[in-house]
Amino acid sequence: MGFVDTEIAALAERLATQLAGEVDAAPRRRAEYTSDAGNYRLLPGAVIYPRDAADVVTTVQFAAEHGVPIAMRGAGTSIAGNAISDGFVLDTSRHLATLHELDPAARIADVDAGVVMGSVQAAAAPFGLRFGPDPSTWTRATFGGMIGNNACGPRAVAYGKTADNVLELDCIDGRGRSFTARAGDLGVVPGLADIVSRYLGPIRTELGTFSRQVSGYSLEHLLPERGRDLPKALVGTEGSLVVVTRARLKLVTAPKNPMLLVLGYADMIAAADDVPRLLVDEVTAVEGFDARLVDYVIVAKGASAVPPMPRGGGWLLVEVADAAGDERAAERRARELAAASGAVDHRILPAGPEAAALWKIRADGAGLGGRTPADKPAWPGLEDAAVPPENLGAYLRDFTAELDRFGLDGLIYGHFGDGCVHVRIDFPLDDPHGGAVMDKFMHAMGEIIVRHGGSISGEHGDGRARSELLTAMYSPELRRAFGEVKKLFDPAGILNPGVITDPSPLAADLRLPQGQDLLARSFTLGSDGHDLGRAVHRCTGVGKCRVTSPGHVMCPSYRATGDEKDTTRARARILQEVANGSFIHSLDSGEVRESLDLCLACKACSSDCPTGIDMARYKSEVLDQIYAGKRRPRTHYTLGWLPRWIRLTLALPGAVRAAVLVAGAVRKVPALERAVLKAAGISEQRRLIPFDAEPFSAWFKRRQRTPQTDKKFVVLWADSFSHLLDGAGARATVEVLEAAGFTVLLAPVEACCGLTYVTTGQLDRARARQDELLRILGPLAINGVPIVGVEPSCVATLRDDLPDLHPGDARAAAVANATHTLAEFLTRHAPNFPLPDLSGVEILAQPHCHHYAVMGWQRDHELLSAAGARVHAVTGCCGMAGNFGMEADHADVSVAVANTALLSALAEHPDALVLADGFSCRTQISQLSSRQAIRLSDLLARRLDMSQ
Repeated sequence: MGFVDTEIAALAERLATQLAGEVDAAPRRRAEYTSDAGNYRLLPGAVIYPRDAADVVTTVQFAAEHGVPIAMRGAGTSIAGNAISDGFVLDTSRHLATLHELDPAARIADVDAGVVMGSVQAAAAPFGLRFGPDPSTWTRATFGGMIGNNACGPRAVAYGKTADNVLELDCIDGRGRSFTARAGDLGVVPGLADIVSRYLGPIRTELGTFSRQVSGYSLEHLLPERGRDLPKALVGTEGSLVVVTRARLKLVTAPKNPMLLVLGYADMIAAADDVPRLLVDEVTAVEGFDARLVDYVIVAKGASAVPPMPRGGGWLLVEVADAAGDERAAERRARELAAASGAVDHRILPAGPEAAALWKIRADGAGLGGRTPADKPAWPGLEDAAVPPENLGAYLRDFTAELDRFGLDGLIYGHFGDGCVHVRIDFPLDDPHGGAVMDKFMHAMGEIIVRHGGSISGEHGDGRARSELLTAMYSPELRRAFGEVKKLFDPAGILNPGVITDPSPLAADLRLPQGQDLLARSFTLGSDGHDLGRAVHRCTGVGKCRVTSPGHVMCPSYRATGDEKDTTRARARILQEVANGSFIHSLDSGEVRESLDLCLACKACSSDCPTGIDMARYKSEVLDQIYAGKRRPRTHYTLGWLPRWIRLTLALPGAVRAAVLVAGAVRKVPALERAVLKAAGISEQRRLIPFDAEPFSAWFKRRQRTPQTDKKFVVLWADSFSHLLDGAGARATVEVLEAAGFTVLLAPVEACCGLTYVTTGQLDRARARQDELLRILGPLAINGVPIVGVEPSCVATLRDDLPDLHPGDARAAAVANATHTLAEFLTRHAPNFPLPDLSGVEILAQPHCHHYAVMGWQRDHELLSAAGARVHAVTGCCGMAGNFGMEADHADVSVAVANTALLSALAEHPDALVLADGFSCRTQISQLSSRQAIRLSDLLARRLDMSQ
């Protein structure tokens, strides 16, 4: 580009005065947009959020006048490096996101470029309709990006590519000229018909040879025999010819009652060989994935995350749907296909939880494939090559042989029904010579792909990753045609330069740490050890943190604000920039502090993010480093040290009664309560939490029972809050455990997990508290005594954080393995526990985020369902998240987060019994609604009393 920062900043400032939308040239914002979901990094001069199409026109005209490159971006999930720029990045997802019309009779949707595909699917579903193509990122991908890359997805077998489903496009070319692209009308782009007529030969012979050929420009759609379909030709041009602001889309009938045929093969090549015989009319998808991908899911999420699979080392998922929606006919056809296949085993699954779990594994492939079985990072590059399905087996043989020749590895999956193979490869990109390795491999593979009649890109576009390889795929004559088309639409060359025509070198501008060491001082970060820089580069940008539809918890602050900065991905990008060392140079910088400020440390990303990012842990480590030896925020001493204040209160004679009296008196005087809250750094919107009149430990000592005769012991581990602020759950847990036939031993209050120290980044203090806990609980755990925790976030701390703050300590591993939630303990150690009858009881449950992320809430759900209850689980954070929601600076966001899921669920289920084991969750519910939540132990204990 040739601009220095001061020049581009001045241009951005001038442009801002001409737009209704926002122009943001702040360093933190620019750093958030340095990458998409690919391997590449470009530092933009500014990020622009156009308010409407007029803003886009103004921006393009301004950029053309000043020679500033432009890249368009929606959800930023492009994998080929085609949604980044060192000029302006235009993000359409903030404002250009209106679904203007959905006409079920005409089967047409009219959408802005920034509309998320999932919202159209939700709007069309009541009419039995859908948009046909469905890329794995459909929950956050925008139509602008899908049109730019010609996205496909599993069901392209039945419905084709995005190009096959686009009717009209509202466009702006590189001159800033607006027009609507319609089939049969090339006159809106003077000179285009002439280019087509001069290159009829190569267009007819080299393009459109099979369904997944999307590399280059799809000029075949402009042929007279193809109807001179300009919108189809503009799909897949990756923002290099036009900017699309609005589209009219064709909708299709959604398959009814589909069956999922799961076919097992000896390996993926055998599966690929079998694909052609499966491509019959009733089949709407044929997806493949490697057994090693399933193994990775089991290691990461447990065996329960994967339904029973047919025998084999690779599988095909074949969706079979009867045109009339007859489920029995679909099942009969699935059985016929299984019998005719070469599979060694099979299963047939109706639509339901097991089928959904398998589709989820496939959808998460881009993230799950980001690590090899040897736990090495794997990268896009040869991400979506495609060959005609009849050539797929032969292609995979050559591909795997080439991997072996280069000493590389990757997990294979993809849209086998279309001959499209996805794979991430362990290129050594963190090595100074890693880019050269990737370059040589990619050029070698370009020749192999062409030899099999394939396309270097099958759905993600060429971008920076593959445009250089088009020389292997197309003749010089056809590439000249591409260049002339580019010049016609974009004479100044500002629209996504370096993509498709005049390509950037594929090994240039790679994003990986090349600067300062970024090491963890306290945490070990899984297989990445103490290398924080490597750990944050696990984020490949697949953008699952942008999902706002039900069923996901990750990034509650993004759900509340809608701002990219509040995604896990953006926070990872900021930390990656520190590791790269070229733009943001220090963890102790305003950009890092701003980025992490609204992270609730909910840990949901550690479960929801398919790449294994744990931003809560990274935040703790960063806070630990930036505040080492420095004065901390006030709440780190008030709320962060709360367990310490509780222990001191319990230790001092008469202190508990005094605390009860003082807290009660303060709560009665609103002005005094507000003053106390303000002094503590707590939001004045909150209430002081009252103290229990009797500490839990005193209650436990007062009611000692005779031990059970068979000497089945269990340790009850009550957190600091249960000891003084809310002991009802601990008392109920004792009653339930005794009813289950166990003698309960109480861990003393000194056995503190240090959770509040962890979340505030006081990791030396956390380890000191945990050392004391290990001294107390370690011998019991090593000797096989189970431990039941009262507070799920504290259980999660022992299960997840304790071993990584005490690496190599056998006691830490033993305690982590021995510690259970109540539901886990009852199902594992007391399977004959007499469940109360909850028939007819409607329960609205708010699982604590740490419970959801670390232990999973399935055991609780299963236990309640087994008792007969109707259970509705809130899928979203309550917004309190320990200290976060109490802090003055975060109170508004905390309430906004509660509004995204919790409060609406309370309104939708006014008569339900509200269940929340988390102290934070119960506090949020009581302070933001008229409802009071109880714990699982409360419910079981009350019902047991009623039945006796």
